Amino acid sequence: MVRILPARATAAEGGENEGGENTVVPSFGAAGAPLDPSGDPLLAAKFSVPAVARGFVRRKRLLDRLTDGTSGPLTLVTGPAGAGKTTLVSSWTRWGKAPGPVVWVTLDSGDTPGVFWTYVVDAFRRGLAGFQRGPIGLTGDIGTPVSAGSVDHSLLVRLCSALERLPEPVVLVLDGLDKVPDREVASGLEFVLDHAGPRLRLVLTSRVDPPLPLHRYRTEDRVYEIRGGDLAFTPHEAAVLLRGHGLVPGAETVGALTGRTEGWAAGLRLCALAMRESGDADGFVRSFSASEHAVADYLLAEILDAQPAATRELLLRVSILDRVHPDLANALTGREDAELILTRLTRANAFVEPIADTRWCRFHTLFAEVLHAHLRSRRPGLEPKLHRRAARWFTDAGQITDALAHAAAGGDWRYGATVAVQHLMVGRLLADPGAEGLDRLFSRMPPDVPGAEPALIAGARDLSRHDSAGCRAHLARAEHHLYRRGARPTPEARLTHALLRLLSGSYEQRHTGADGAAAAEEAAQHVGELMGRLPPFRIKEHPEIEALRHHGLACALLKSGRLDDARTAFAEAVRARAAEVTPLVRHQCLGQLALAEAIDGALTVAADHARCSLGVADQHRIPEPRRSGAGHLALAIVAFERGDVRAAIHHLDPAEALPDTRDDPMLMTETAVLWSRVELARGRRSAALGPLDALGPTPLPWPAERRAVARSAVALARGDHATAISVLDGAASGGPSRTVALALAHLSAGHTEAALRLVAPIDGSSGPPLPDRVRILLLRTHATMPDGDPAVTRALLAQALDAARPEQLRQPFTEAGPWLRHLLHRPDGPLGVHAWLTARPPDRQDNPILIEPLSGREREVLAHLEQMMSTDEIAAALHLSVNTVKTHLRGLYRKLCVSRRREAVERGRELRLL
Repeated sequence: MVRILPARATAAEGGENEGGENTVVPSFGAAGAPLDPSGDPLLAAKFSVPAVARGFVRRKRLLDRLTDGTSGPLTLVTGPAGAGKTTLVSSWTRWGKAPGPVVWVTLDSGDTPGVFWTYVVDAFRRGLAGFQRGPIGLTGDIGTPVSAGSVDHSLLVRLCSALERLPEPVVLVLDGLDKVPDREVASGLEFVLDHAGPRLRLVLTSRVDPPLPLHRYRTEDRVYEIRGGDLAFTPHEAAVLLRGHGLVPGAETVGALTGRTEGWAAGLRLCALAMRESGDADGFVRSFSASEHAVADYLLAEILDAQPAATRELLLRVSILDRVHPDLANALTGREDAELILTRLTRANAFVEPIADTRWCRFHTLFAEVLHAHLRSRRPGLEPKLHRRAARWFTDAGQITDALAHAAAGGDWRYGATVAVQHLMVGRLLADPGAEGLDRLFSRMPPDVPGAEPALIAGARDLSRHDSAGCRAHLARAEHHLYRRGARPTPEARLTHALLRLLSGSYEQRHTGADGAAAAEEAAQHVGELMGRLPPFRIKEHPEIEALRHHGLACALLKSGRLDDARTAFAEAVRARAAEVTPLVRHQCLGQLALAEAIDGALTVAADHARCSLGVADQHRIPEPRRSGAGHLALAIVAFERGDVRAAIHHLDPAEALPDTRDDPMLMTETAVLWSRVELARGRRSAALGPLDALGPTPLPWPAERRAVARSAVALARGDHATAISVLDGAASGGPSRTVALALAHLSAGHTEAALRLVAPIDGSSGPPLPDRVRILLLRTHATMPDGDPAVTRALLAQALDAARPEQLRQPFTEAGPWLRHLLHRPDGPLGVHAWLTARPPDRQDNPILIEPLSGREREVLAHLEQMMSTDEIAAALHLSVNTVKTHLRGLYRKLCVSRRREAVERGRELRLL
């Protein structure tokens, strides 16, 4: 097979002996082909540069990187199967800018050390045959290995010596080094790299890092690496590849396919072939099973089937996970060596990638899908059990969101609901606009799951969609389980039940009016007591509970007509130290606070808080179905009270488009009342009752009173004094607004003394809303006109104007009737008043307010923002860390209801903070 020439052999006996005693020359087969140490002929195909496939994409960014890499001694191209390693290097060999001749060897799993070095030496002989001079052109100077299982060290020395004397660089490509795991091969390569001199440029392709001292090469800047992530196709490159297969899909389809395959070259190519066969590229990408089928055979054969049985079992079981932790893998498999298996798969680039700085790892998207489908077909019925096991592992690890997802996937609804209640997830469901995933998770829960916790979760979901009646029905079912004989409800379950009762208004079924407000205060107090029974750390983890408690109480007070108390409670909810996790509650509270202020006549602050409410919704991207219409409705009331009917309609339209305006009895009432007043202002008396008639009955006294007052106004506009009086006499509540409306009806009917007697107890009081106080002054002004002293009349009118002017309140004057216009046009009437009443109000007031004051540091940061300073510059100026400055920025953005620096500065100037 091979001959070792003796020291004194002559040329006639076997050739010239210039290499020493142990010079080895290759033997040749019968056909003259050189043989390897095993006696097999050398395969010419292993020296050939592989051809590129049809539809090849020439990726210049990677070709340039290879050119840069071959300016040094070692270039390492690693990546998973099908990543395009060989294609990249072969295309570079043809079209790149190599520093010298390229010598190629394709490696196989049967290449023992002796065979390996035989191919390397012969590759140099073939690749450098064009050299007329230079020792490497003579194979006899180097020799070949004697044994297939090993290589003599002297051969490597002679090879290094020959390479060192090359006249120019030569590139040796070893394609598929992972197929030759022998440590002796790696040791020989290390020696050659260290001693061959600067002419050798080695390019290695491998699925795994070779057993070379890469750490040392990296510190010495002797290795250039191209990894799997670098080989991934960009969307542009994927589009070029698809066009090479005769496909011209849209940018969205290309992006989706690139994301789905994560730029994996083989996956893209296989999908392109399947897309071409399907005839519907866009439909193919939308189909889950299509791309899976296109790559399943490849992945199963190249990755899964190549693994030991234990590894295959682990891969199948953990395929239910988005990311894998070794301990979780052990829990799913019953093994204890998952970390070793996952580490090996990661190092082998077997489509398993580590997550930086953690013990977690993830699967390639398509690989995970193939494994998951394989699990379902090979092990039917196992998947739900695995999900349930994973749910308990995640619960123990404190990762509740993941635990709930797996409980739902495993159909273990009772366990999932119990975990959600125990960890107070209901608060997040109601307060966090980003909790849509949690809502969707439990949307699949059957309605008949037994137990209190599933009923509580179902009730919270209904409440998040403004379905208070549905929530109350679920609460009744939960209460049956919680408080039946022998039941031992957890503190978290009792707190969740009490909070939902407060927020859904369950007390309204037994208490209304003043009793309802008192019941709500008692319910809020009960929630606070239950919060005190939980560990402090648990409440600290869920600050949204306190914000929701304030919100529930504030809504109850508003429904009861206690405007001042409601305003205070809404402000407390807004100021609750949970703003970062309760943007939804903050948005709702600011809107309802603005509504209470608008009804009360505090129009300036109402407009400001309404705009803040809308700003919070935009800043936190609260989805439309979860937004509140209260802010729009408050702006509509402000515009109408200031005499701008067109602007009022402009704000009413978006208010009515939001779900809570159609479901909340308070918002429904105020919307209908305002539309009725708008129709009267437009002279459409016949249409003014329509919005009120469309409302269903309400058990709440104060909304019922608001409706009765609006009906009385319509009757008065029609001249029907009797109806105007009768609808108010039938109102259940006796609040100041109803009393003022009744007095106006009596005055219009000619019952002046009765009207004055009605308003006497509240005349001059600061209790009624500002519009009612102005109406009382106008009623007294009207009552003095027939026989009274003109000076008294003018004085009363002046008081009404003085009360209304700071808020630009015009509507009570507009609705007063012809007598006021006659008075204003009299020679002795107040000068300039008519012009003020008919002027178009400004769009925004000059003195907005800030509900939550800025801290001293936040004011300093705001002042530096005005100077256009960067975050780093502000930190240096205030001697703070950059993270501390960012915290102050978030705080002032939240308090100013803005999301950008320029908006913060403009807002600060409006509020006279700068």
